[in-house]
Amino acid sequence: MEFFKNTNIDFLGKKWYFLTFSLIFSVAGVLSMAFWHHIPLGVDFRGGTLVYVKYAHTPDPAAIHSDLERAGLKNARVQAYDQAHNSNEVLIALDIQETSEQSLDKGKIQIIQALERNAPAGKQDLNNSSSITIFNYLLEKDPLHLGSGSDANPRYTALAQAIVDYRDKTKGGVLGSIDELKSAADPVAVASLQDNFFVSDFGIRNVEIVGPQVGQQLRKQALLAALYSLGGMLIYLGLRFEWIYGVAAVLTVFHDTLITVGAFSLLNWEISLTVIAAILTLIGYSNNDTIVVFDRIRENIKLLRRDRLADIVNKSINQTLSRTILTAGLTFLTVLALFLFGGEVLHAFSFALVIGILIGTYSSIAIAAPILVAYQEWRGERGKKPIAMPLRPGSGPAQPKEKVKV
Repeated sequence: MEFFKNTNIDFLGKKWYFLTFSLIFSVAGVLSMAFWHHIPLGVDFRGGTLVYVKYAHTPDPAAIHSDLERAGLKNARVQAYDQAHNSNEVLIALDIQETSEQSLDKGKIQIIQALERNAPAGKQDLNNSSSITIFNYLLEKDPLHLGSGSDANPRYTALAQAIVDYRDKTKGGVLGSIDELKSAADPVAVASLQDNFFVSDFGIRNVEIVGPQVGQQLRKQALLAALYSLGGMLIYLGLRFEWIYGVAAVLTVFHDTLITVGAFSLLNWEISLTVIAAILTLIGYSNNDTIVVFDRIRENIKLLRRDRLADIVNKSINQTLSRTILTAGLTFLTVLALFLFGGEVLHAFSFALVIGILIGTYSSIAIAAPILVAYQEWRGERGKKPIAMPLRPGSGPAQPKEKVKV
């Protein structure tokens, strides 16, 4: 299947348009990383605490951020979470970087205290109470008049667990009122909860923590993974073709990575481990497209020895254009569907793939090959022998020598 047949687009003739496009987005990304949003590292790399909060209504991140600042949490980040499913959740990132169990409770307690602005004095929030807290209250209050017999503990344990299960599994973690529990537990026991509990409009769903040492180690490993992949690519292409092909491919991938990371910085989207995984995937994907174009260039250099290198490169790009658009287009549709329907957890990962595939496909055509031609022209201006040859000297079949007439 071919989308394009016998195309004759002068890609190298439009190289200055391509260069302008790349410069605009590259410089914008660099400026953002240097002066505006910098590189917005996620909690995976900087360390800290993530708290997932579910509301009974559509939350207002700005108002939540104001509540947290009034409570002394100055550097908290608040963002809507899982908006595609209208789950009324927000993700709050704190700079608490302790690694003990107490730090998990510390972040949770600080957020509960900050968000419970109108909490009744002396009462506990049922939406953020554990089954143990509810059990202890029921055992002390003894609304069922079980006394101190052996039946009290298992009975109130089951009641407390039934209340928590109904809240978390049936109501999604947030009760609208205490009366809602009457269908899940003994009405007498539920009525007694009114004396010591109230219901807020939110519930803490989950708390995650990454220590600063772990975050620093992950940053180092992510950087090394990218450098190793670029180094391996340079060595492979240097052996497979010539070293200039490897340099051109590495520069192209660096261009793709710079624009992708710059897009995250411009949008102020956090870069997490999944985003790094996407970027490493794109390094291989972009390199694959580049190798296809380079291989066709090498074949055509062997067949069209009398043509200019620029003409050979143009012909090679046109010959592989249909294949490039077909494979990249199908991959792009897949990651676009993942971006639109994959949910909040995969949002940043799929966005990196969407940007990377577009830029990677573009750079294989508009950046990698022109670098090769520009280098050959630079050598030619200095009277040096071109090195972008299909085979190394002495390899491949011997070519017949031309007879010289005397």
